[in-house]
Amino acid sequence: MKYLALVGTLVLTACGSIYTSPQVANDDNVRVIRMTEQTAYEANLSPYTPSRLPAAFNSVAGASRPNVNSRLPIPSADSNVRPAQSQTFLPPNQDSGPYRIGVADVILLATRAGGSTVEELSGLLAATNRRQGYTVQGDGSIAIPDVGRIQLAGLTLEEAEAAVFDILVTKNIEPAFSLEVAEFNSQRASIGGAVRNPTIAPITPKPLYLEEALQMAGGISAPDLDYTTIRIYRNGRLYQIPARDVYTNAGRVRLDDKDSVFVDTEYELTQARTYFEEQIQLTSQRRADRAQALDELNTQFNIRQRQIDAQQDNFKDRLELGAVKRQYAYLIGEVKTQVRFALPFEQTATLADALYHKDGLVTKEADLSQIYVLRRSNDPREFGARTAYHLNAKNAADMLTATVFELRPNDMIFVSEQPVTVWNRVITQITPSLITATLGANSN
Repeated sequence: MKYLALVGTLVLTACGSIYTSPQVANDDNVRVIRMTEQTAYEANLSPYTPSRLPAAFNSVAGASRPNVNSRLPIPSADSNVRPAQSQTFLPPNQDSGPYRIGVADVILLATRAGGSTVEELSGLLAATNRRQGYTVQGDGSIAIPDVGRIQLAGLTLEEAEAAVFDILVTKNIEPAFSLEVAEFNSQRASIGGAVRNPTIAPITPKPLYLEEALQMAGGISAPDLDYTTIRIYRNGRLYQIPARDVYTNAGRVRLDDKDSVFVDTEYELTQARTYFEEQIQLTSQRRADRAQALDELNTQFNIRQRQIDAQQDNFKDRLELGAVKRQYAYLIGEVKTQVRFALPFEQTATLADALYHKDGLVTKEADLSQIYVLRRSNDPREFGARTAYHLNAKNAADMLTATVFELRPNDMIFVSEQPVTVWNRVITQITPSLITATLGANSN
């Protein structure tokens, strides 16, 4: 009787409550289609627009550049307007006197040949080289071995010879020598502007005139001498000569040390003076405006960035609280967690994305030959019709198809279980009934 009760219990259990595995049935409302590259391509043709992120996620915190020229003055001279021939304002022609030695000049000192007292006592020159050059150093002096430093800067050549004579006599050295300037480097005039080769011309004891200096610079390169003016800057003052007068007696000008010659093709003297003053002011104003513009840009950028950050944070909070409408597919069957799979913003997701999601496929219990994507037809004439795209992934190479099959909102991804999983679950379900039936039979 005990055994009969046990068998009866098993039969009843099997008839009423043993685990039943879910399946996809091929009936009138469900059409099962094998998932291949071709059927995946056809399924992907169904219209679908992924949800878009708010504009704040595609914005940059740029700002329009402010007008930095709005406060700049209007120039008094227009470089595009050619003026009439300029007037002549010559600098004063004055005799600057004999040449005076300066820093960087090279002084050549020559002594007598042979075993003279100068050679023996001062060691100025070797017997085979009786001429020696000395550069006037920054302090205005030259340094002669065994004699010392002699200040020469600012002296004429005669005054320099007297200074050398005096120190040699003081040192008890025979003052038999000659002195000359070998290189003139301390006094110069610059020539620039519309010339072929801007240069620096040395000032020597021979007077340097304007026309000679221009020839040293390769000559005037302006195409039209009628509208070309020679500017001379001397001691903070500006002078000018029409280019055609330079090579006449009326334009003969002797250049002095530190004169700056500029061949100008644009402005009259008064306009040029105003123009150069304005350029200095404009440069300062532009620097100030650029600094202010950068401050304004930084302020606008920071304000805009804070607005974008606030909009993005607000969207993320709404998304976390479920206040944003999302598009989902659904994972069911032998997956880690039966869950809604959120479709991404602004792009499509594939079946492989869902299966290998953190809540996706459980390979130990899943039957890889029975993976389905269930999709409802959008055609109202096919009310209730469903398509089951069947992926048989027993061959791992077939899983590549899952990487091209695009998901659509409300797709249902179903993964069936292995037969052994079904059996294990049946055993797990009926074991408590067996124990109860056995205990009941023994008690009888």
